[in-house]
Amino acid sequence: MLPRALSFGVRRGRLRRWPGTLRGGFSLGKVEDDRGYCGSGVPPTSGCVPFRTRNRAPHWQDNWEEKLSEIKKKIQSVLPGTSLHPLYDGSHLPPDHSDVVIIGGGVLGLSVAYWLKKLEKQRDALRVLVVDRDLMYSQASSALSLGGIHQQFSLPENIHLSLFSASFLRNINEHLAVVDAPPLDLQFNPLGYLWLASEKDAAAMENNVKVQRQEGAKVCLMSPDQLRNKFPWINTEGVALASYGMEDEGWFDPWCLLQGLRRKVQSMGVHFCQGEVTRFVSSSERMMTKNQKEVKLKRIYEVHVKMDNSLEYQPVECALVINAAGAWSAQIAALAGIGKGPPDTLQGTKLPVEPRKRYVYVWHCPQGPGLESPLVADTSGTYFRREGLGSNYLGGRSPTEEEEPDPGNLEVDHDFFQDKVWPHLAQRVPAFETLKVQNAWAGYYDYNTFDQNGVVGPHPLVVNMFFATGFSGHGLQQAPGVGRAVAEMILEGRFQTINLDSFLFSRFYLGEKIQENNIV
Repeated sequence: MLPRALSFGVRRGRLRRWPGTLRGGFSLGKVEDDRGYCGSGVPPTSGCVPFRTRNRAPHWQDNWEEKLSEIKKKIQSVLPGTSLHPLYDGSHLPPDHSDVVIIGGGVLGLSVAYWLKKLEKQRDALRVLVVDRDLMYSQASSALSLGGIHQQFSLPENIHLSLFSASFLRNINEHLAVVDAPPLDLQFNPLGYLWLASEKDAAAMENNVKVQRQEGAKVCLMSPDQLRNKFPWINTEGVALASYGMEDEGWFDPWCLLQGLRRKVQSMGVHFCQGEVTRFVSSSERMMTKNQKEVKLKRIYEVHVKMDNSLEYQPVECALVINAAGAWSAQIAALAGIGKGPPDTLQGTKLPVEPRKRYVYVWHCPQGPGLESPLVADTSGTYFRREGLGSNYLGGRSPTEEEEPDPGNLEVDHDFFQDKVWPHLAQRVPAFETLKVQNAWAGYYDYNTFDQNGVVGPHPLVVNMFFATGFSGHGLQQAPGVGRAVAEMILEGRFQTINLDSFLFSRFYLGEKIQENNIV
């Protein structure tokens, strides 16, 4: 029996008759060219459309034996009791079933896939499928990222996630090595992050650094005088305090990490499919809570994947779904019915993640900061880092709520640099007065509007949907730790390496914000 409908019009156990064919006949494709109607590869019989000729059109008997043999093979391939010989290449289609379907093939989705296969009790025990609309990663947030990593967060959970990732990246080829493949070169630049604080933010910075040190991060505080001595190209006007990461901070090549993870998980047996998830099929049951309130629990058992550039879709039976769809993860959650209940109920609580467009600008400045320059986060929210050895720099600034651009496209607003970024750059680094913009691009944050922190773990009502999303710009650097956390929750039933209970979905319903203050 065929597992799916085939493009030639053949369905399970029968041959499909297309309009215009003879009663009782079948069609394997018809051709009409400048010679007129040339038939379908079967000899003409009474009632067929007559052939027109100009000079000499091919006769139906030409190569008839070869054509007849091919037709017989196609018919035999779909007859009951015979082995299947697909009529066309189905390698782009997802499998009929998969234990885990991961929606989103960026670094977070790939990290979940890696740790599921790494931690599975028995080799090939789990069948994992990754579905993404853009496996070329032309608009992937991972590939368009600035590639930074730091531990200068205000929350212990974020500090530990980035410490875990720093260790993972430091030993990248121990984790992601593939037999007969060249080693990965992340091009890590361990030059640290330099955060600047004004007078009103200095006390908060001191508190943050205290927490960071308690959790194991190597961070120091610097006065304006110390700042000028170490980085003489900085204008310290308006700076009351600075914090500087001395270890495990800097930036790396995000494309290399993305491709390294993909190469590794493919070698571990993970399947990939380019397509769009359009529907979930689920079962449900009603239960009573301790407060005698009735709730409906849902379990997804089938995912419909619409194939790229096609109207066809493929149903995939599954046991678990991972929502790692980044900026579009709220749409995937809504497909599962999340947020579709009455207001102020758990059923009616939406996933508060939306796409936010962010610009990255590239400029050249021969007199700019030298090779020792860290990634600088200014008091204004402007940030920059060096790129390569040729006096080039990357940077930008997160807009205010009033300045948020339309996320409907990835067009770059060059006036934003001119009006909102450059003045702050030139004020902080006078050499940037003479910079010349060379390039720019835009990418998406999976922005958590509730508290700018990630969402990790299962949904309380759609019990087999797990989240790895909403990191608001720091998902790339925390992906190794998040992937392991999700895999642990699935395989062991709890977080083990890093406790991320505060990142569970239920906090949105309970109104328990865990605000992260250091978001660039």
